Amino acid sequence: MSSPSHVPAIDVHAHVAVPAVDALLDGQPGLAQQRGVDAATLGPESLAYNMRHIAELAPRLTDLDLRLAAMDAARVDVQAVSATPLPHAWADRDLATRIVATTNEGVAEACAKAPDRLLPIGTVSLQHPDLAVGQLQTAVRDLGVRGVQISTAAGPGRELDDPSLADFWAAADELGTAVLIHPWGCTLGERLNAYYLFNSVGNPTETALALSRIVFFGLLERHPGLRIWSAHGGGYLPSYVTRADHAWAARGDARTTEAPPSELLRRTWVDSLVYTPEQLRHLVSVMGAGQVTLGSDYPFDMGVEDPVDRLEAAGFDDATTDAIRGGNAARLLGLDL
Repeated sequence: MSSPSHVPAIDVHAHVAVPAVDALLDGQPGLAQQRGVDAATLGPESLAYNMRHIAELAPRLTDLDLRLAAMDAARVDVQAVSATPLPHAWADRDLATRIVATTNEGVAEACAKAPDRLLPIGTVSLQHPDLAVGQLQTAVRDLGVRGVQISTAAGPGRELDDPSLADFWAAADELGTAVLIHPWGCTLGERLNAYYLFNSVGNPTETALALSRIVFFGLLERHPGLRIWSAHGGGYLPSYVTRADHAWAARGDARTTEAPPSELLRRTWVDSLVYTPEQLRHLVSVMGAGQVTLGSDYPFDMGVEDPVDRLEAAGFDDATTDAIRGGNAARLLGLDL
């Protein structure tokens, strides 16, 4: 039997609520429109379920003692904590500035209550790329965030490979700041309006699309030091990146990079939230043992309460287990273990 690991367990995927942001959004037409889109995509049954679920989750999204108790029960030493990933791409410059500042200050304040256990992950308003650069710099230098969470697109009509984001990606590379891609629903709309397909199909689809655009765009060749992480095991892309490789090899319009897509994908990080030992072993075989981190999605119901147990159930060797347990997250977030 292997000896107990001394590598701390670092959960890179956990969320916190920032109630002050809700006050900023109250009565905003853009919020009402976003909720209308979400409601149509969710469908009535999933919408009603989510309303009840979010109400039940509220204490765990705000109460420090509940969070630390859950971490202890899960044998998680450290959480990297990001705000609940609701998009605000509709916000104008003034409101976006206030949303980002309030979010980042709120997350940093929550983490400062237990600085040895919680690490702040901030946000930026990518729909205003020039603002996003300054927001990133402020969050890193003034608030000590270890990364920023973004959505799977920068906003309506602006994907993550949009040239207008060049300065943002360059700043993230220069600062050595992790960029965490987290989806919210899916642009497939009402085709997903039953059975919670909004999340179970929508989220991994959105992440696969976002990563594909980043990979084929050549962003990771221009910025080889860029630290990009994505939730939910990278969505669907790691399960079928061989199809992207085939397109890259067979078609001139897809041959946009020196390296094939699978190689570039392995320069990113993903979390371990794929539920079964078999799927986790497959994910590691595709991504490499050095690119997978723990992820629980605390406290949401599509997450898990036992990420360390699930890692150990996969039966990796000690070096791989330690890397996923915490070593990879330390590299991603720039931590000294």
